[in-house]
Amino acid sequence: MTRRQKRFGTARAALTLLTALSALAGTAVVGAAPAGAAQGTPVGPGVSYDEFDIAAAKGTAHAHVLTVDLRNPRVRLDLLHPGAVAARATISEQAGAQGAVAGVNGDFFNISEVQHPGVQATGASVGPAIARGTALKGAVPTGQRFGPALPPGTTTEDVFGLGVDRRARLDDLSLDGSIRTPEGRLPLRGFNQYALPVGSIGAFTAQWGSVSRVRATCGTDTDRAAPCSTDTYEVTVRRGRVVSTADTPGSGPIAPDTTVLVGREAGAQQLRKFYAGERVTVRHRLVASKSRVPFRFALGGYPVLDDGQPLPGLDNRASAVRTAVGIADNGRRLLLLALDGAPEYRTGLTIAEVASVMRELGSVDAFSLDGGGSSTLVARAPGAGAVSVRNHPSDGVERPVPNGIGVFSAR
Repeated sequence: MTRRQKRFGTARAALTLLTALSALAGTAVVGAAPAGAAQGTPVGPGVSYDEFDIAAAKGTAHAHVLTVDLRNPRVRLDLLHPGAVAARATISEQAGAQGAVAGVNGDFFNISEVQHPGVQATGASVGPAIARGTALKGAVPTGQRFGPALPPGTTTEDVFGLGVDRRARLDDLSLDGSIRTPEGRLPLRGFNQYALPVGSIGAFTAQWGSVSRVRATCGTDTDRAAPCSTDTYEVTVRRGRVVSTADTPGSGPIAPDTTVLVGREAGAQQLRKFYAGERVTVRHRLVASKSRVPFRFALGGYPVLDDGQPLPGLDNRASAVRTAVGIADNGRRLLLLALDGAPEYRTGLTIAEVASVMRELGSVDAFSLDGGGSSTLVARAPGAGAVSVRNHPSDGVERPVPNGIGVFSAR
C-alpha cells in the first residue's frame, strides 16, 4: 500500500479489502473490523480501541489495537516511564501516574543477569529514550541487547518517536558526547546505559536512579554474557569539579547537580588521571540521523516495515505474543497493537506476520516493541477514571517494564 491510504466509507468495505490482502500474506484478519478501518470504541477525543482475531500460520492470534489521530489537537503522545531509567513499573501504573488515557509497553530491557552472579539486573531499557523533549539515555552496544535477534541492518539505536511537529516517525539516535578537562577532551560513549562499550567512559545522572552501576562494565560489545571487567574506575563530578573517585562503580541516588563517570579498560585508565578539584565539563546529546525536527519523545525497539515494505530478512518461524506501533497518514495517525497472551492465543505471530498485519491495518512504517510477558495494552473504558488492561498478559499478570508509549487525550 502507498503513503496515500484510501479511506473507505464503511467497515464492511474495509474489512473485505483487508481480508483479501491478508490471504496473500498468509494471515487473515477476522471478526470485528480493524481499528484502522472503523471507529472502534472511543477512549477519548482522537483515540479509539478495537480488538479482532488474526488467522496466522500457527493458529489464531487475538489483537488489541489503539488508533490515535494526531491531527486532533486534544491528543498528544509521550514516554511512559516510572521516573528513573533503572526502574520498572506496570504500564497501568505508569499510565495512571502520568494521566494517560491509553498506552502500550515499550522497549526491550535488562531483565536478568544469570550470566553475572552477584550483579544486579538494572531493569533499564536497551535503546535511546526521550521524554518531554529531554534525553534520558543512550543505546547500549548492539551485542549487549536483550531480546530476539535484530533484523539485518538494524541496531539498538533505532527508535520510534514523535517530533515537536506532532508527526510520528522512525529514525535512529546516536550519542554525541564529550568530557572536557584542562588537559584535553575525551569521548563520552555512554549515557545512563546498563552496558558501556569496551574501553569507554559513560556518564550517569540523576535520571539513572539508585541501582548499582556495576552492570555497565559487564559483557563486551559482541557478547553480553562475557565476564565483568576487572579494570574499572569511577569519578564523581559535582558542579563542574571532581569531588571523589572509586576503583569500582557504586550505587545509590545521584544528586541533580552531579554526574558520575564510569570507565572500563582504557576508559578506566583515562579516569585515573583525574584529581580532586579538577574542572570537568560533561556534554551529551542524542542526534538523529534522518530528521532535523527535534523529538518530543522517543524509545527503542526495531523497524519491521519501511515505506510500505517489510524489512528484508524478517523472521518467519518464531511465533510469539507481540507489541508493535504503526505509522500512517504521513505520521498523523498511529496504530498501537498488542497481542493477547491468553492460552488459546499464545502462539501469536512471527515478526514477518507482524509486518504484514501492520501494513494491512494501513501502516506505512511499523516498529516492533518488547513482547512475550511484557506485551500490554491499557485504555480507559467509557466513563472510567482510570485505565484497565485490555489484553491478557501471557504471565497471567502485568509485568513491570521500564517504559511505554503513553496516549494523552484532553476531554
